[in-house]
Amino acid sequence: MTTKPGEIYLVDLGMVAKVRPAVVVSRYDPDSPRALSIFVPLTTENRASAYEVSLGKPRFLNKYSWANVQGLMAVGHERIIRLLGTVSATQLAQIKVAIRHALEL
Repeated sequence: MTTKPGEIYLVDLGMVAKVRPAVVVSRYDPDSPRALSIFVPLTTENRASAYEVSLGKPRFLNKYSWANVQGLMAVGHERIIRLLGTVSATQLAQIKVAIRHALEL
């Protein structure tokens, strides 16, 4: 499996984090040495912080959603359940800005 930046997948994030949508933020690499992608989970709880990016209400989600960059994580491809959709190029750029803020890059 090869994921692409901006794709939103339903992902099993573990027992505590549960199954939830998450957006791919790792670079496209069809020859990656590991079956991992870096994801930012989505949340429906807006805390109005610089760590969250509004995604509105995409047609493939039930509620308004935000990308929560504080939840940035690498996930093995075996935990990806299915593709849901994609974010816009503008939204992906905003998520990258929020990641740079979170990591002081």
